[in-house]
Amino acid sequence: GNEDTFKTRLRTLELGVPMSTAEERLKILEMIREGRLSAEEGARLLQAINVGAKKAQPGPTREPRWLRVRVTDVQSGKTTVNVNLPMSLVNVGVRMGARFIPKESNFDAETVMEQIRSGATGKVVDMESNGEHVEVWVE
Repeated sequence: GNEDTFKTRLRTLELGVPMSTAEERLKILEMIREGRLSAEEGARLLQAINVGAKKAQPGPTREPRWLRVRVTDVQSGKTTVNVNLPMSLVNVGVRMGARFIPKESNFDAETVMEQIRSGATGKVVDMESNGEHVEVWVE
């Protein structure tokens, strides 16, 4: 919009390179004082800078809330297990689920728990064993 045009114009006229928000504010005030910008133009520019600075700040990262487990029969393609666990129950759920995994599957529940504790999101397990496809996501 107009604010973007003003910011672009100001940066191009003055330096041709991006400035920090504090530098932009000072430059705008200086240009108003010198009469190179009207007070109204300066106010719009300052408002645009404030809006831009708020958008640029990273929001709080959302903590994962769910552990989703899906087990599908490889031959039929039917889902045999579809469980969504709140993250507060993940320790219990992974330990409980690990009991049902065949020893020869090379599944290491502790490695999965370590990934989850370190902040991994998305699919953390994708494996096939005994004709079943097991997928686990953290969302």
